[in-house]
Amino acid sequence: MDRKNMNNRINQEVPEFDERIIALDRVTRVVKGGRRFRFRATAVVGDNKGKVGVGVGKGTDAPTSIQKAIAKAKKDMIQFSLNGTTIPHEIQVSSGGAVVFLKPASQGTGVIAGGAVRAVLEAAGVKDVLTKSLGSTNKINNSYATVEALSQLKAAPVKKSKESN
Repeated sequence: MDRKNMNNRINQEVPEFDERIIALDRVTRVVKGGRRFRFRATAVVGDNKGKVGVGVGKGTDAPTSIQKAIAKAKKDMIQFSLNGTTIPHEIQVSSGGAVVFLKPASQGTGVIAGGAVRAVLEAAGVKDVLTKSLGSTNKINNSYATVEALSQLKAAPVKKSKESN
């Protein structure tokens, strides 16, 4: 196999999920001999079609913690219904000290959100939504609250046509 064909084959592989790292933190444990450093990664994984998950991974080095976070996010994915490019109705959910408020928006509005909430909604495939984060600014709690809000969404009711009069 020549080198050109190999490169084409690699470029044709499309990733199944949209993976994003929300936070990568170095945490410290103080012991008798000094400080021990470890890493904690928070990742969000979504298919851009209404499926999303958040995971936290810990390890002695950054790549290991990122791999663990992505694996946990894939394992804990939830499915929710989209109403076109937005969510079906308003919802407010809290997780830890974080409170997240999601509101449907008209087409073309975009994702009006910040930080972890934006990453979760974009990975989930929501294109138009208004959000407000209240309380804690902790990225982990905000991402968990967003996933919880999406999991509590109910499918939009089917509208009856007026032709039956």
